[in-house]
Amino acid sequence: MDRPRLGFIGAGVVGTALARLLSDAGYTVVALTSRSADRRATLAERIPEARAVSTPQEVADVADLVFLTVTDDAIEALAASIAWPSGRAAVHCSGVASRDLLEPAKAAGGHIGVFHPLQTFANADQAERNMPGSAFGIEASSDELLGILREMASSLGGTPLVVSSEKAIYHASAVIASNYLVTLLDIAASLWVSLGSTREEGLRALLPLVRGTVENLESVGLPNALTGPIARGDLGTIEQHLAALRRVAADTVPVYKELARRTIPIGRAKGGLTEKAAHKLAAILDRPSEGGRSCE
Repeated sequence: MDRPRLGFIGAGVVGTALARLLSDAGYTVVALTSRSADRRATLAERIPEARAVSTPQEVADVADLVFLTVTDDAIEALAASIAWPSGRAAVHCSGVASRDLLEPAKAAGGHIGVFHPLQTFANADQAERNMPGSAFGIEASSDELLGILREMASSLGGTPLVVSSEKAIYHASAVIASNYLVTLLDIAASLWVSLGSTREEGLRALLPLVRGTVENLESVGLPNALTGPIARGDLGTIEQHLAALRRVAADTVPVYKELARRTIPIGRAKGGLTEKAAHKLAAILDRPSEGGRSCE
């Protein structure tokens, strides 16, 4: 299967990183555009053979496969604004949006699909570092395009994952694992203020612990990566945590309790939390706050 000539509409974080990486992997990027003339010119300078053009139509006219790397809300209108030449493939990179947003390209006799890097990116340089080796959620309207996207993911050292139904669940899983980890660390780091430190100092102290946890997950998986008081059945420590949180951060108690409840079956599966201890822990977590008033 010949590799298609690629075009990119949108030179934001994902578009910039994908264009660079796929070019480095041997794909030819023939054209790219962005609303920012400076951004498209800078990206084109980085990629051999790529030409910075002024309009999306110019990209669709010359590329075999066009990436619409724009915001989710802009995909449908952008696809509708292009007079798609027959046989073009159009792909977007949204984790939750359907490939059907690209229907105008399909109506012109082309193929449509999704190529979503399951990764977090703060900027284009970080995206270029993090994307190789990631999983890629892919879907396609034809076996031909599906094969192209599979090969594309593999060329980046990644794992292609065909996402054909319940795409919102796939994306929700990613948000819980990535975005809400940031939220949890914000909560955890903020507790350090009561210790006389700053939130920034707390975050710096916690990050090596987070990296160690991720390494445990990679090396021993679930449920064995679970450590700490619930994994050990140490209920007294949980009670001390709750008492301290009620004193200095009462609004954190409901979050702590819910996470603890969700951790009980993991502790049971690992084997360190007995059935009896699990029932006692559930009772502790269901106990109202001191004074008879629940924080939840």
